Amino acid sequence: MNAGGRILVCDDEPQILRALGVILRDAGFDVVTAASAGEALDASAVRPPDAAILDLVLPDGDGVDVTRAIREWSEMPILVLSAVGEEEEKIRALDAGADDYVTKPFGPGELVARLNAILRRTSGERDEPKLVVGELEVDFAAHSVALSGSPVHLTPTEFELLRSLVRNRGRLMTHATLLREVWGLAHEDDTPLLRAHVANLRRKIEPEPSNPRFVTTDPGIGYRFAS
Repeated sequence: MNAGGRILVCDDEPQILRALGVILRDAGFDVVTAASAGEALDASAVRPPDAAILDLVLPDGDGVDVTRAIREWSEMPILVLSAVGEEEEKIRALDAGADDYVTKPFGPGELVARLNAILRRTSGERDEPKLVVGELEVDFAAHSVALSGSPVHLTPTEFELLRSLVRNRGRLMTHATLLREVWGLAHEDDTPLLRAHVANLRRKIEPEPSNPRFVTTDPGIGYRFAS
């Protein structure tokens, strides 16, 4: 197996399937392909890949169904492919357990970068008790945050929000996912609450809150912490 890992790619358009195979093999990955939801589930069960790239629209189902089925037994990174304008489907896939998405048409560099980011999430590098990204330091064990060496006071809710983002760094977290993780099911539709806390968090941890480097926005969908 190549150092990049083994990737399952599922798309019902032959030309896209071929193109994805070329892009990923050139980037050092082994590739197994599937043209339907059934084939993807069979391939992932027979020999589980290191990650999966799934189209949202398939002839016998959709990428959301496949994602949900895989999540019943595996935490493998999942990247979904979507067409422009499928915002609701992207959110459904992310809430079903997908790690990120790429919108068609996409550049090879973007696809590989997104894939590498979600692969890093499962590599074990997120288990460290302390994380340093640029001038920002987050110490999970001490429950403390520092920016350029100076302590940053966060409320308990702000720290839990930062913890959720950091532990999933590089992964797009939807509004609903963050609201459930930090505030609970009763608040999963309270997007204004989340936006207010993200704004407060940015004021405290971003060197330039108006041009955030650590907590970035995917408009209408959610937030991600820089990987």
